Amino acid sequence: MNYVIRAAKPGDLQSIYEMAKLTGGGFTNLPPDKKALSAKLERTEASFASDKEYPSDELYLLVLEDTDSGEVRGTCQIFGQVGQRWPFYSYRIGTDSKHSEQLDRTFHAQVLMLSNDLNGASEVGGLFLHPAARAGGLGLLLARSRYLFIARHRARFGDRILAELRGVIDEAGGSPFWDGVAGKFFGMNFQEADQFNAVHGNQFIADLMPKHPVYIAMLSDHARSVIGVPHPTGRAAMRMLENEGFAFENYVDIFDGGPTMTARTDQVASVRNAKHIEISAIAETGQDALVATGQLADFRCCFGKIGDGATLDSEAAKLLGVGKGGEISWIGR
Repeated sequence: MNYVIRAAKPGDLQSIYEMAKLTGGGFTNLPPDKKALSAKLERTEASFASDKEYPSDELYLLVLEDTDSGEVRGTCQIFGQVGQRWPFYSYRIGTDSKHSEQLDRTFHAQVLMLSNDLNGASEVGGLFLHPAARAGGLGLLLARSRYLFIARHRARFGDRILAELRGVIDEAGGSPFWDGVAGKFFGMNFQEADQFNAVHGNQFIADLMPKHPVYIAMLSDHARSVIGVPHPTGRAAMRMLENEGFAFENYVDIFDGGPTMTARTDQVASVRNAKHIEISAIAETGQDALVATGQLADFRCCFGKIGDGATLDSEAAKLLGVGKGGEISWIGR
């Protein structure tokens, strides 16, 4: 089968909705709500059409298409700058130190502090691959295509970039972290809060969340054990992020406690190592690569072979709609 990454279109709504129903909750960027997804696609269409050449409140939603069947089999998203529509909240894990002269003892307590430190960063997220397509490295294609998009549109993204990983969700769809921390202040369970946030944004957090630190030692063992831990299905994604240069710097999601990974945009491996060349010829031999072309709504990315002298294989050339003299960006697979 032949797969290509392309810009999402309004006609992809039903396919994206069907995939959203398979996520199992805790996936804020891909809610199983047609109205919310339709609004995302409208926002995406406007973002691709925008002529802004600076970081802003843009959303670029990309899809993985099986070109043989025309089916959409995956999605991923890039946000130009978070914290523009409403503040971007995280919990930052910090330390509160106390010393007693009488006891001659010092105590260091870990605390969760509500933070807007990451406002202004760009974000990669919303990566989901249909269960029927979880083979052949397609998750890697989805994930790394976002960095080639950033490399080809660098001025539209900030100097810092983040990725939120879904936290631990139990078999009933609940979150031990939510139950142990925020749920006590909102009068709703995790699924209700997660869906509300996905559809309406997180202003309700600013309205109701206590601003004082939360001492981790006072949480239940279950809640403490999942802080900064990714969902089992997100471990591979965490490794891919680490391979790109992202690191966990003590920021966690306020809903499920999942880790937020951060990096300097220009130090992300697939951004830093992207090469921009003009195709000299079509040839079938070369090193395995991810290859991209096109600007904004015309962006396309697929697997291909790059040979000596800047050649590209014919299958990738066909998927990308390019030939000799065409301009592409590529990174080794």
